Amino acid sequence: MHDIKFIRENPTQFDAQLARRGVAAQSTSILALDAQRRALQTEAQQLLEQRNAASKEIGAAKAAKDEAKAASLMATVNALKEKLPAIEAEERVVATELETILSSLPNLPAADTPDGKDEHDNVEILKHGTPRVFDFTPQPHETLGEKLGLLSAETAAKLSGSRFVVLRGALAKLERVLAQFMLNTLTEQFGYEEVSPPLLVRDHALYGTGQLPKFGEDLFKTTTDLWLIPTAEVSLTNLVREEILPSPTLPLRFTAHTPCFRSEAGSAGRDTTGILRQHQFYKVEMVSITTPEQSVAEHERMTTCAETILQRLGLPYRKVLLCTGDMGFCAVKTYDLEVWVPSQNTYREISSCSNCGDFQARRMNTRFKDENGKNQFVHTLNGSALAVGRTLLAIMENYQQADGSITIPAVLQGAMGCDSIKP
Repeated sequence: MHDIKFIRENPTQFDAQLARRGVAAQSTSILALDAQRRALQTEAQQLLEQRNAASKEIGAAKAAKDEAKAASLMATVNALKEKLPAIEAEERVVATELETILSSLPNLPAADTPDGKDEHDNVEILKHGTPRVFDFTPQPHETLGEKLGLLSAETAAKLSGSRFVVLRGALAKLERVLAQFMLNTLTEQFGYEEVSPPLLVRDHALYGTGQLPKFGEDLFKTTTDLWLIPTAEVSLTNLVREEILPSPTLPLRFTAHTPCFRSEAGSAGRDTTGILRQHQFYKVEMVSITTPEQSVAEHERMTTCAETILQRLGLPYRKVLLCTGDMGFCAVKTYDLEVWVPSQNTYREISSCSNCGDFQARRMNTRFKDENGKNQFVHTLNGSALAVGRTLLAIMENYQQADGSITIPAVLQGAMGCDSIKP
C-alpha cells in the first residue's frame, strides 16, 4: 500500500516511479479522490459538531422554558441526524474506491533497481561455481527419477492430474533431508527462528502480503473461504500484523518449511514435465521484519543465507538483480539466485530475495516504536532458502553419473546414510 501523504507531496515523483514499472500516471485520479474523501470527512465532522452544539442548546432552551426555541433546535438536530449518514456513506464509497486504486498499484522501485521490461533486462551480479562438463549426455531429472523407479508423474496424475509428482524411497528421503539441512543452516548459523505456521489463511493475510486482490487467480481457495498459502511468506509476515513492536527486538527473523500451493494460472505450456513448476511443492522460506534503517543490509544478508546453502551443496549458480519489469508486485529490490540445470543448459530460478520496504507493513498496519517514541512502519523482507523441489532436481542433474546413479552431496551423506542413490 502506498503512503497517501507521499503522493500528495510528491505527485510527479510518484508517477515517474510508477512509469519505471510500466504503469500509467495515477496521481491525478488518486488526489482527486483523496480531496473528495477529505472534503466529505470535513463536512461530516462539521455536521456532527453542529448537531452536538444544537443538542446542548436544547437543554438550555428547555431550562429557560423557551419551548419554541427548543422545538426549533430539535428540528435542526433531526435534520442533521438524517443528513449525516448519507455523507458518511458517500465518504465510505469514495474511501473504498481510493483504497482499491492504491492496493492495485505495485511498489515503487529502489533507486538502484535497474529499469527494464522483462527478464532479458535483468543484471547478472556474479556466478559461483563452474558447471560440470559431462563425458556423457546428461539426462533430465524426471528421466533419472523414473529410471530409478523413485519419481512418477504418471502415478501422481492418476491421483491429482498434471503438475504433480510422487517421490518414493531415497528421493523422498533426500527431499526431507534437504529441507532439514536448510532449516538447520538458517537456525544454527544465521539465527532465524523456526516456525510451524498455518497453511490455510484468511483474505486479510493474503491482502497484507500483496497476493490479494490482484493475484487471486494464482491461488487455491477452499469451500470455507480459506486460502492455501502460495508461500510461507504469507503466514510468517502476518505473524506481526496489527502490532507495534519495540525497536530493540528488530530485526525479527523467521523461517519455515511448508508445502506451497499455486494454480500456475499464467504458466500454461511452461515446464509441464518434472518438478520444476508444480501445483504443490515444498519451500524453506525466510522472512525478516526490520526498521527502515536496517532493511538494505538485511536484504544483502538474507541473500547471502540462500547463497551459503547453494555453496555448501556444491551447486553452480548465478546471482541476478531483477529489473523493474520482472520484479514482484511488493518489492522495491529483488535478487534472484539461479541454479545450473544441465539438461536445459541454462540457469533456472531457485531463490528470490526481496526487500518490500514498508509496502506490506502499511497493508498489515505493522509498526515499531522508534527511539523518540514515535510509531513508524516496519520494513519487511522475504526470500527462499531454498525451493526444495528445485534443489532436489538440481542435485539429481548436477550429481548424476553415467550409470544413472546420483551422488549425494558430501554435506548430506551423513543424514542420508549413503553416498549415492543407485539404480
